[in-house]
Amino acid sequence: MQLAEKIRKKIVSGLSDYSMIQPGDRVMVAVSGGKDSSILLMMLHEIQKRSKIPFEIHAVLLDQKQPGFNCERFASWLESLGYQLTVVEEDTYSIVTDKVAEGKAFCGLCSRLRRGILYNYAAEHGFNKIALGHHRDDLIETVLLNMFFNGRISSMPPKLKSDDGRNIVIRPLVYVPEKMLIDYAKELDFPIIPCNLCGSQENLQRAKVKGLLRKLETDNPDIGSSMLKSLQNIRASQLMDRDLWSFDSLS
Repeated sequence: MQLAEKIRKKIVSGLSDYSMIQPGDRVMVAVSGGKDSSILLMMLHEIQKRSKIPFEIHAVLLDQKQPGFNCERFASWLESLGYQLTVVEEDTYSIVTDKVAEGKAFCGLCSRLRRGILYNYAAEHGFNKIALGHHRDDLIETVLLNMFFNGRISSMPPKLKSDDGRNIVIRPLVYVPEKMLIDYAKELDFPIIPCNLCGSQENLQRAKVKGLLRKLETDNPDIGSSMLKSLQNIRASQLMDRDLWSFDSLS
């Protein structure tokens, strides 16, 4: 089976298992110019053509005014494939570099600003779903980051309602390992837009967790699948959260 078909089938499984798309949905695909969201856009278009469920797709890219950012080649590549792309321009780069102390990670503030802009755009233009390009390994890394550094067990859900109640966010790549996306991106050889903000900072916590998982995979190649399964198999009685399990009632 070709790699593209394997990825498509995993996306279809995720869409089905978590009821991500319903008839009549208008889905805004938030693309960054990177491999994950670009492949997601391509796959959703392929699924849309085969699906009996009618839904719309539109790609939106946020130009955050990072120095050297140029989306012309990327936009031309999408256009050559027949995909619509809207570029939204907002200077979050200046805000992030001004507000974040030297040596600190930009990712937190950057992602909050980006999320707010995209959520507003979706609500203002009639999109009822926002598709993000987080893959299986992103979910696994996030749960470890929250355990190691934030003292909680939580990750990125496949589907959620935004805090303001205006948007439903979906993550169709929830079952897709990053390795598949890396290999397929090499086959496509498309013009990726690099991130000069987060990508310029070394030794970020996520990079450390990613490195830890890669080391563990050398001994157990199935560790990613096992950890994803654990997120679907929660045993509240085997943990310590008194809000989820009534220990007082046990006698």
